[in-house]
Amino acid sequence: MVAEKSPVKKIWMLSREYGSLAGAGGVKDVVYQLSKSLARWSGRSVHVVLPLYGFMSPASHGFKPLRDPVLPEQKLQFAVEMNLPDEQVQEQVSFYYAKLERVNVYLVDAERFLEKKSVYTYTKKEEADKSWQVASTGHHDYFAMNLLLQKSALELMVILGEKPDVIHCHDGHTALAPALIRQLAGYSAFFRGTGCLTTIHNAGYGYHQEIADIPYALSITGLPQETIANNQLENKFDPLLVAGAFGLLNTVSENYAAELQSSEHDQLTGWLGHELRRRGILLEGITNGIDPADFCPMAEKIPPKYRFDPCDKSDSLSGKKRCKQSFLSKLTEDSPWSGIEQFGFLDAEGDGPLFTFIGRLSGQKGVDILLEVLPVFLSQNSGVKVAILGSGEAEIESSLIHLAGKESFPGRVCYLKGYNPQVADEVYCAGDYFVIPSRFEPCGLTDFIAQLYGNIPIVHHVGGLVKVVDGETGLAYGGSDPGELLHALSRAMVLEKDPFRKRSIQENAVVTIEKKYTWSKVMYSYLELYKRSYVRQLENLNVSV
Repeated sequence: MVAEKSPVKKIWMLSREYGSLAGAGGVKDVVYQLSKSLARWSGRSVHVVLPLYGFMSPASHGFKPLRDPVLPEQKLQFAVEMNLPDEQVQEQVSFYYAKLERVNVYLVDAERFLEKKSVYTYTKKEEADKSWQVASTGHHDYFAMNLLLQKSALELMVILGEKPDVIHCHDGHTALAPALIRQLAGYSAFFRGTGCLTTIHNAGYGYHQEIADIPYALSITGLPQETIANNQLENKFDPLLVAGAFGLLNTVSENYAAELQSSEHDQLTGWLGHELRRRGILLEGITNGIDPADFCPMAEKIPPKYRFDPCDKSDSLSGKKRCKQSFLSKLTEDSPWSGIEQFGFLDAEGDGPLFTFIGRLSGQKGVDILLEVLPVFLSQNSGVKVAILGSGEAEIESSLIHLAGKESFPGRVCYLKGYNPQVADEVYCAGDYFVIPSRFEPCGLTDFIAQLYGNIPIVHHVGGLVKVVDGETGLAYGGSDPGELLHALSRAMVLEKDPFRKRSIQENAVVTIEKKYTWSKVMYSYLELYKRSYVRQLENLNVSV
């Protein structure tokens, strides 16, 4: 029987994204903010390992080459086995290290990562260099990239003599680590007292990091044939199934976890959740947190006249109105922002509501449904303006460009193609309503961010978006019919006629975040899972502490 354990103190995280260093979605925010919150306690050490991509500049972020603990005059470097079915292969790696906000961050320096100019997909520049590297498509060697990161991180821990209480793996990109430390002879003894937790940030198709080439999976992972054979979904070796067999699993909201294991929504994952349930593996849910200080419209960096506080009843939000006017004025001409292509424009005149969207333009995000609804909504409400920031599927981008250029809606629709953090902040600050029509959404962070900026979310009540309480912290609708979305948008127009109720929703949203969803509170749920994963591993070893 395992006795009560002291709090988990040594935490290592493996991720392909981290804060402003490297990111493509919400994972970067979760890993960064959770790590930072955990590290605030002086008795806890937090370490994060991620790739050094070709677009990153280690020195500019304070990183220095990591020295060999045995030969300090040399940088630490070693070879990692990356075998092919018919060939023994090794790849050289070294590391950069920096301590950022109490978090120990390691960048894996390897040619396979350095040649990549984006986290998950090829860029236009890469396509121009090599035509087969088609822009916006995933890296051809994604599975090898993932294995190189995981094996490098585990070997680093061994060399540094760092025995974690828990290894926290993020998404399918790092989900094989729990199996590697249990089944590879070089690691099993060293990590015998280490627990593992894998967080599934998105279980949809394309996020599992699965592979159909079984002989290749066998050779490059080094895992037993039985493990490869027993963890396949739709005839592909699936890292997320493996993670469930060798450690605890969670996803990023309670409702998304329930949807995956007990509803038809799971068909969008290839029935991963149902297969986990069939195997007796519990998929737990912890709703993501947020650090309000990172999205504060009262921050010192904001000029005083543009500041506002949605949580302060006495604040008339005049600063937010100025933000909106400034944003609209910028969109009367060509885009003033670097890396952003502007299609259409917004008329700075009039005081009608501004509806906004920021995100990936994809079917998952429901942008095609929004596009179906917008012409009708704009026709019915003459004062409405719409601003959309993002990029994604070519067909959706083309439809947006067409809508922004339609003569029937002059000055009312603007599509900003691309992404720029400054532009995103301005869209959040300027907007009255933030539309999230996702077909499925594991958690959602944009609803949090919008709320903190007084931008009322209008959400499809699925997955983690159920945290938006209809009529109290935002507006919500059920069903996937476009008419449901249109009705929700129309309800916003009714809300416009009731400024007292609108102001109440803005205030309630921020108060709710402060009470329930800051990382300083959410991290305790992760600490509980860390403890359980550690204790379970000791129970498996029949060890008492």
